[in-house]
Amino acid sequence: MPADQTGGAQAPGPIRSEPGSLLEHVPVAVFGLDEDGRVRFWGPGAQHLFGHEAAAVLSRPAADLFPEPPEGAPSPAARLTERALTLGYWRVRLPALHRDGSVFDCGFRVFPVAGTAGDSVIMGLASRGDELDRVKTNLAFLDALFETCPIGLVMLDEDLRYVHLNQALADMDGLPVADHLGRAAAEIMLTSDGGEFQGMLRAVADEGRPLVGALVGMRTPGRPDRDQVRSVSLFPLSRAGGTRPGVGGLLVDVTDRERALLEATQARQRLALLDRAAARIGTTLDVGTTARELVGAAVPDFCDGCVVELVEWMYPSEAFDPGLPLITRRIASGTVLPPPAPELVAGLDRVTYPPGSGIHRMLAAGRPICVPVDEEFATRTVAHQDRARLLLDSGLAVILIAPLVARGTVQGITMFGRSAARPAFTEQDLSLAGELASRAALCLDNARLYSRVQDIALTLQRALLPSALARSEYVSIAHRYLPGSRVTEVGGDWYDVIDLPGGRIALVVGDVMGHGVPAAASMGRLRITAKALARHGAEPEGLLAELDACAQESGIELATCLYVVYDPHTGGARIANAGHPPLLVRHPDGTVETLGGALAVPLGVGGVPFRSAQARLPDGAVLALYTDGLVEARGQDIETGLDALRAQLAGVEGPLEEAADRILAALLPDPATDDTVLVLARIRHAR
Repeated sequence: MPADQTGGAQAPGPIRSEPGSLLEHVPVAVFGLDEDGRVRFWGPGAQHLFGHEAAAVLSRPAADLFPEPPEGAPSPAARLTERALTLGYWRVRLPALHRDGSVFDCGFRVFPVAGTAGDSVIMGLASRGDELDRVKTNLAFLDALFETCPIGLVMLDEDLRYVHLNQALADMDGLPVADHLGRAAAEIMLTSDGGEFQGMLRAVADEGRPLVGALVGMRTPGRPDRDQVRSVSLFPLSRAGGTRPGVGGLLVDVTDRERALLEATQARQRLALLDRAAARIGTTLDVGTTARELVGAAVPDFCDGCVVELVEWMYPSEAFDPGLPLITRRIASGTVLPPPAPELVAGLDRVTYPPGSGIHRMLAAGRPICVPVDEEFATRTVAHQDRARLLLDSGLAVILIAPLVARGTVQGITMFGRSAARPAFTEQDLSLAGELASRAALCLDNARLYSRVQDIALTLQRALLPSALARSEYVSIAHRYLPGSRVTEVGGDWYDVIDLPGGRIALVVGDVMGHGVPAAASMGRLRITAKALARHGAEPEGLLAELDACAQESGIELATCLYVVYDPHTGGARIANAGHPPLLVRHPDGTVETLGGALAVPLGVGGVPFRSAQARLPDGAVLALYTDGLVEARGQDIETGLDALRAQLAGVEGPLEEAADRILAALLPDPATDDTVLVLARIRHAR
C-alpha cells in the first residue's frame, strides 16, 4: 500500500491467499521495494511476519529486514531487487530478521511492477518457511493419496455429484474417472435398499454428521453382474474460506471378506443345526416321533417346510424301478408358510409319484437333488392337477429332495422347501440335507425294526393270552389287557380264569419281569403250566411251587403270581401269592378289603416254601386282580396307587364292563408306561 496510507490503525494480521486455495491457511506478507532497495509498500501481513510497523520501515533500506550477510557477500535485499529486475520473477528461501532479533527461515516471491511514473516497483510475497513446508507436505501427501492409495476416494458436491475421485475407485466401479465426473452418485452406486444409502449421503451433506464403516451392498453400471459389499466412510467437506461444500468419502471393497465371513457363519450354523439334530432326532424308538423330530430340527432353521415319507415296498428286498410309480406314506410334515402351504404338506397320508418325477430322479441319482418349483416340476411330480396348483401357489420356490437310506435300503424320502424370501440351497446345503437324512434314516430304521419286534411280541402275547375265559353262573367276569405305549416294550403280564372240579373257579394273574418277545414267551409258558396244574387239582401253594420250579428251569429270573380259588358252595376262597400286588375285595356295603394271602417271594427265586390263606367272601362281593402297571408310577409310592384303586372299587356298582373301563381311564396315564391287566369278578353263593 502507499506509504502515506499505511499508518498503524489497522490491526496486524496475515493477508490470506485467494479463497479456496490450500494456501488460505498460510500467512502471507505483502511488501514493495524500489529499485534502490528501499521499502515503498508495507502491508499488515508484513507487519505480522517481521514485527515492524509501517512507519518504522517505509523508505528505509530493506536490508534492515535481513541479518548481516557474510563479509563480501551481497545483501539479501539487493539480491531480491536485482533478480526480480533481471529475471522478472524469482522464488527463494532466505533467512529473515524479526524485530525482536530472532532469525527465521522465510520464503520469498518477487517480481517487478511498472508504476505510473515509468519507474518499477519490486513487489514481494513472503511467508514463513515452516508454514510453506507444511503446505507442501500436505499437497504432496494429497497428490500421493489420490495417485497411489488402494482405497477408493471420492469428492461429491452438495448435489451429491462426482467432483473428484481416484483411480482405485474408478477401477472398483469398472468405469473411467471421466465417466464419473458430473454424474449423481445414485447413477453409479446402484443399491437396492430403498434409498437408505442415499439418505446417509444426504445426511452427511446437509447435517454434517460423519459416517464410519457402514457396509453397503451395491452394483455399478461398469460391473452390472457383480454384487459388491463396500465399507463406506463419509465426512462433510469444509466450507472455510468459501471452499466448495459437499461430501468426502473412503470406500473399500470388502466383498471377499464379507463372503468369507458369511460362509464361515453359514458353516457354523450348519454345524450347530447338525448338533441340535443329533440331540433331537432318535430320542425314542417310535417311527412317527422320529419323523416329527426330523421336521422339528429342519423347520424353520434350515427350511420353510418339510415332509417325511416312508416308501411302501411290496416286500423288503424290492429294488427301485424308475419305470414304475412310487407309493409313499407321509408320516410327518411341518411348515411356517401361510396357507395354502399347510394344506399342501399335511393334506395327504398316501402319495403316489408317477414315473419321471423329481422323486424318481433323486432315487436314480442316489443322492440329494435340488429342483425349482415350476410348472414342469409340478406336472412331472404331482399326479393330481389340483395338488399341482396347490404346490405352485404354496409360496415354495425350491425343494431339496433327499433319500432316507439305512443299511443299504431306501426307507423313504424327505423334502425340504424354501420360499423366494430365503437364499436358494447351496452345495453345502445339499451335503447338510444328506447328513440330516442319513441320521434320520438310521433312527427311523431302528424304530421300524423295534416296532416290528414290538408287533411280534404283542402278537405273541395276545396269542398266548386266553381267547375265552371259563364261565360260571356264580362268577361274572370283566377283564382288560392294555399293552404299554410304543415307547415301552411289551411286558409279560398275563391272566386266566379256570374251571376246577366241584364247580370251583380259579382266578390267576401274573407278571414276568422284562419286556419284548422273551417276556411274552415266558408269560405263555407260565400261563399254560398254571392252567394245566390247576385242572389237575393242584392246591394253591403246590401250584406256585411247581411254577417256581418251571421258572427256574426255563431261566425266568423273576415273575409274580396271584392265585385265587373260589368255591361258590361255601363262599370260601384260598389265596396264594408269589410277590404280586394283593387281592382287593369290595364288599356289598362299599368297603374295600385287602387280602394279601400268604405273601411269598416271587417265582424263580427258589428255596422258600409257598403257603395259602383262606377267606370267607360275602355274596355279591367284587374281587379285583391286577398287575403293577395299574398302581405303580414313576415318582409315586405304590400305596398311593393302591389307595386310588380302592377308591375306584368302592364306587363299583352295576355292570363290571363299565366299571373296568372307568377304573382304567381314571388310573392309567396317557400314554400308558407299562402293560396293565385288570380282572374284576363279582361272585355269588350257590343256594
